Amino acid sequence: MSRILVVSHDVIGERMAGPAIRAVELSRVLAEEHDVTLAAPNQSDLDLGLTTVRYAYSDLSRLADGTDAVLVGGLTVALCPQLARTGVPLIVDIYDPFTLENLQLFSQRDMPVRIDDSEGLLRAMLLQLRAGDLYLCASEKQRDFWIGMLHAAGRLNPYTYDDDRSLRSLVDVVPFGVPEEPPAPVQRALKGRHPGIGPDDFVAIWGGGVYDWFDPLTAIRGVGLAAAEDPRIKLFFMGIRNPNPAVHRMRVVDECLALADALQLTGSAVFFNDWVPYARRAEYLLDADVGISLHHDQVETAYSFRTRILDYLWAGLPIVATAGDSFAQAIGQRGIGRVLPAEDPHAVAGALLELARGGERAEMGRQARTLAAELTWRRCAAPLLQYCRRPRPAADRAAGYHFMESVSAAPAAGGLGLARKALDSLRHGGPAQLIGDARSYLQWRRGA
Repeated sequence: MSRILVVSHDVIGERMAGPAIRAVELSRVLAEEHDVTLAAPNQSDLDLGLTTVRYAYSDLSRLADGTDAVLVGGLTVALCPQLARTGVPLIVDIYDPFTLENLQLFSQRDMPVRIDDSEGLLRAMLLQLRAGDLYLCASEKQRDFWIGMLHAAGRLNPYTYDDDRSLRSLVDVVPFGVPEEPPAPVQRALKGRHPGIGPDDFVAIWGGGVYDWFDPLTAIRGVGLAAAEDPRIKLFFMGIRNPNPAVHRMRVVDECLALADALQLTGSAVFFNDWVPYARRAEYLLDADVGISLHHDQVETAYSFRTRILDYLWAGLPIVATAGDSFAQAIGQRGIGRVLPAEDPHAVAGALLELARGGERAEMGRQARTLAAELTWRRCAAPLLQYCRRPRPAADRAAGYHFMESVSAAPAAGGLGLARKALDSLRHGGPAQLIGDARSYLQWRRGA
């Protein structure tokens, strides 16, 4: 049995976003074999069946002391670089390529701000790619991306190659998963219960948050077109208010509200909810008829792993999705739903009208549940479980080899750089402000 510290960079609670859910569920799987402590930036009163602690970044080295491995994600290594110097094997979860999300997130800002932010995040990413002993990503396509990044960071070298020519011991695939048991029938949360949604309506559900790298505007336009022909068709957004108060509401949320109002769809065909508690999500998913996930044709899409689609599969929902991400191929090949071109509201309307007529929905649902059974958290976490049975440093780190020490990693000269921001916080508010600002920046940066 190993002693494992799992560090969540997102808040743990009744309402959780993707990073927190992933930290909780991986901790639960690990706890079946190991002594696990889950550290969160907040004090949670949830009974998770785990040892939980609240942390500040200044605490993490102390919490890591005496453990056999530490699992981190987000910007944790950049905000607590001393973790890489504890001698404890470091598992870095890179399932979310945040440097790509950032390109869209700040696409409306002035170019100097965008460049400064992009460089700061890339430096933080390179620091993580130097520091880890095992990296976890969400798909084989992501793994190709990260192998390229690790190569550029000097981690594909004779030490790691001789240790494992497949490089699985350095970077492996641990997708987002679903619970072992399918959701049980529960009381309805939508049909005949939510104002404006009738008991016989056809509900398309948008799971998870609404972020700038998604395309909810096309969903709203498509539902407007479909509802004009079949008024039973509704669109329900499960969450537009991230449960983490440090995560700022993104521009696209206001655009969604304005568009639905302008098209006179709000409250009649389109509905917005703050955020559904994690333990109650099945009440909404099982009362929907189809899950929807739309995005733009952009580089972030190509390497994303849309975690909301896992809930659709778990609930046995047919899926309407945009082509281009790692799930689109499976949806099309397995007959789970309809894969559409990007930014095409008429295609969305056509797919919803077709599915509302019945047809293949039952078979699509069966195929969705079959795929979900292949993606349980225990199955997905197999490489992580194997590593934690015998944690060890990566071969190059064990040998003391550090390619990146010969490469300049000085922060950007501009006053907006990540390092300069940290120094300003420390100078003006002391360590307490630095820790608070770093936590807020990390949580806002992730937003998922």
